[in-house]
Amino acid sequence: MAALYPALTPEQKKELAEIAQRIVSNGKGILAADESTGTMGKRLSAIKVENVEENRRVYRQLLFSSDPSVTKAIGGIIFYEETLYQKTDDGTPFVKLIKDRGIVVGIKVDKGTVPLAGTDGESTTQGLDGLAERCARYKKDGADFAKWRCVLKISKNTPSALAIAENANVLARYASICQQNGLVPIVEPEILPDGDHDLKTCQYVTEKVLAATYKALSDHHVYLEGSLLKPNMVTAGQASKIRCSPQEVAMATVTALRRTVPSAVPGITFLSGGQSEEDASLNLNAINKVPLERPWALSFSYGRALQASVLKAWAGAPANIPAAKKEFEKRAAINGLAAQGKYVPAGSSGSAASESLFIANHNY
Repeated sequence: MAALYPALTPEQKKELAEIAQRIVSNGKGILAADESTGTMGKRLSAIKVENVEENRRVYRQLLFSSDPSVTKAIGGIIFYEETLYQKTDDGTPFVKLIKDRGIVVGIKVDKGTVPLAGTDGESTTQGLDGLAERCARYKKDGADFAKWRCVLKISKNTPSALAIAENANVLARYASICQQNGLVPIVEPEILPDGDHDLKTCQYVTEKVLAATYKALSDHHVYLEGSLLKPNMVTAGQASKIRCSPQEVAMATVTALRRTVPSAVPGITFLSGGQSEEDASLNLNAINKVPLERPWALSFSYGRALQASVLKAWAGAPANIPAAKKEFEKRAAINGLAAQGKYVPAGSSGSAASESLFIANHNY
């Protein structure tokens, strides 16, 4: 065995661990507002709003300037690079606005998925070239955590051993580079909900993917206490004829995590994976009530499941901004409760709360 060479100083480890804990403390989760320009275009076109920078800025200002009560539920916000350098109407940088509220600023650092040769339509994620320099700049400009998404899909031939190993290794390299530059890495090995597979199949694949991911993180000397995991919940495929209850999803999800994720990881922030706003909240709530030991904070890192009702209420009209803010505040509060197993549905929970948010082969 090779000699031990510390990858991080004690001071670096302390800072990373404190940042990770802040993000998921007391039922807090993450607003994933890191949609690329193209993805924002799709969201805006659905409400007939032109995809130009000013409209993207106004929409994100709407989210970021909501009532301070959202800080009870939102511990971190993931920015897209464009957003990191935008300002409010009065010239306040978004980074300052968020930090002054005690919310941690994050940044999407991957460059999107690309085909993985020699596989049945599988992918890996690009962006390692120049990542250290970008991370150093983002840290200097106010970010304290980062996100990198890898994508796997369940089908007759996938995920292959090659795709699992390649994506685990890419995530580990990314995480190590982030930590060297003072950013807490969110590790996101997403298994898409596309397909007609059952719950048991998703659980099996999730366990294999997470086990490989944490083996790679160990091999790359990633400091687990200074990292977060962003996995899919264990659910049946979108085309499956068998629908699972929140309790079934919760038991399968927590069982998979207990078998694969070290207790040193401070928090697991689930992606919503195309679930409706309400389903994502109900499943998260059930996960936090499942009768199994859960050594990590189990919270959320939602994009669509925090914004669908907001976008519908806003519709690009300045007069609708107060109503749209109320939708975001409501959804954030619900998920803050769900992250503690305290959410009790009571009547209307959002103008688009029950609408499916599934997008086949989702990319952003």
